[in-house]
Order: sequence, then structure tokens, then C-alpha cells
Amino acid sequence: MTSSAPLPDAAPTNWVDAYAPAALRPWLKLGRFDRPVGIWLLMLPGWQGIALAAAMEGKLPDLRLLVLVFLGAALMRAAGCAYNDIVDRDIDARVARTAGRPIPSGQLSVKQAWGFVAACCAVSFLILISLPPLAIGLGVGSLALVAAYPFMKRITWWPQAWLGLTFNWGALLGFAAASGQLSLPALLLYASGVFWTLGYDTIYAIQDVEDDALAGVKSSARRLGEKAPRAVASFYLLALAFALAASVVAGLGLGFSIGLIGMAIHLGLQARRVRIDDGALALKLFRSNTGAGLILFAAIVAGSWVPGS
Repeated sequence: MTSSAPLPDAAPTNWVDAYAPAALRPWLKLGRFDRPVGIWLLMLPGWQGIALAAAMEGKLPDLRLLVLVFLGAALMRAAGCAYNDIVDRDIDARVARTAGRPIPSGQLSVKQAWGFVAACCAVSFLILISLPPLAIGLGVGSLALVAAYPFMKRITWWPQAWLGLTFNWGALLGFAAASGQLSLPALLLYASGVFWTLGYDTIYAIQDVEDDALAGVKSSARRLGEKAPRAVASFYLLALAFALAASVVAGLGLGFSIGLIGMAIHLGLQARRVRIDDGALALKLFRSNTGAGLILFAAIVAGSWVPGS
């Protein structure tokens, strides 16, 4: 079975369906390159960690490290998505939003998908070994989180929390890559990211509440039900609190606080608008988190300037 139609959670005008050769589309969709928001959400914590380490020394983030983290995030997100699809292929076939993905729709075989995972991981490893030893160790350690993630929806109502632990590992890795060490500000930034992801992925899960119930899949959106909007607001408030704590411990300047106000407004508007019965709005709000992450990155960079220093 083959299909050239955009997948339900991809933009109708995404570049893969609009411009990529037909033979490459299943491979690009396997890696979610038709939905690049996930690359941003995996990359931005790494950028934030790099920026935080630099800001603590009154410097701007290292451009080389930013580029390496971008490339690594794009590849590892692709590998993780393919691995997730391999594990979830039977569930995906029973969920309307995911039934058209390359594996459950028969466009690619499981063997082909494993080859894709191996190729992405191999190139990512070459990027990883160019970093300091601590960053290499953290990169290798992240594989345990990635490997366990697809199974979380089978054993806990909170797979979104596990995704938070996984997606924000880059904050620790980026900080270590830039500084060669870990310190309390990096751990606080990581905690902030975990709650940020718990919020936005709960919003994302709203799309699948009915199908997940039929398939027996657990999620924070199903567990919270009508309380989901209030819970998202609480998660976002904790994310902001931990980010503020990181800035205080790191000694960042006033520019960070100004930027954090912008992020607070952004997240507050999301939490105010989200509805448990509106999947289309949930997808729109989820995608807007690239903006929230960029605001925090810019705030950290702005915090590198301390008046009188």
C-alpha cells in the first residue's frame, strides 16, 4: 500500500509532500521530516544548555556547538521516531492519526525501518564523539531513555513525563559540551524542560484521547480528562519556576527576566486556550511551543549581559 497524501498531523503544504521525490517520501515520513516541530523541540533544550554555560561566563553561545546539536537532534529524532514506529506498529494501525505512517500502511518494512535507525544512529555517533568526554557519556546514557519510551504508554498514565526526561536530556548534554562539566543551573534548566514537555505533550495527546482509549493506550490527557487544561497550566508554571531558579543560581542578568516574562505570556495563552474536546486546536497549540523554546533560548543569551560587569 502506498499513499502520497500528507499525514494528519503534518501541515498540508509540508515540504516532503510538496517537493520530495515520491521514492523518498516514506523514508522522510518515517523520520518525521514532514513534521519538523519535533526537531525543534528536541534541539532547543540542547541550545539552551549551551547558551546557559556560555552566559555564566558572560559569553555568547558557541556557533559550532549549536550547529552540531541541530544536526544531532535532527538525526536522533528521526531514529527515535522510526524506533517508536517499529515498536508501536500494531497500535498505530488502529489509531486514525497514525494508520497512514510508513510501517503500518505497508510502505516500508520493519527491516527497512531498522536499517534507517542504524544509519541515523551511526551518523549521530560521529557527531557525538567530537564533543568532550562528559557529553559523550551523557549522549550514550540517553539511549536508555529513548529505548524505554515507546513502552511507557503501556505501563503508565504518564508517558509524557518520560518524554520530558528524554527530550530535555539535551540541556545537560549541551551544557556539558560547552563547559565540560555539570552544575546546579544545568539541572534546574533540565527540570524546567521536563515540566515544559509534560505540558505541551499533554496538549498533543488530546488529539488521540478517543483512539487511545479504544487501543488501550495510556496518556496524561486520558488520565486528566477535563482537568487537563488546569494541569497544563500547573506544569507550565513549574517550568517557569525552575527556569527562573536556574537563572538566579547562574547569576544571569536582567535580560533573562524580561525574556522569561515573554515565555510566561506565551505558555499562559496556551493553557488558557486548550480544550480537551478540540484536537485541531491542540495540534496548533503544540506546534507553537517552538516559539516558547526559542524565547527561553533568547532569554538565556540576553542574560549573559550583566550591567556593570
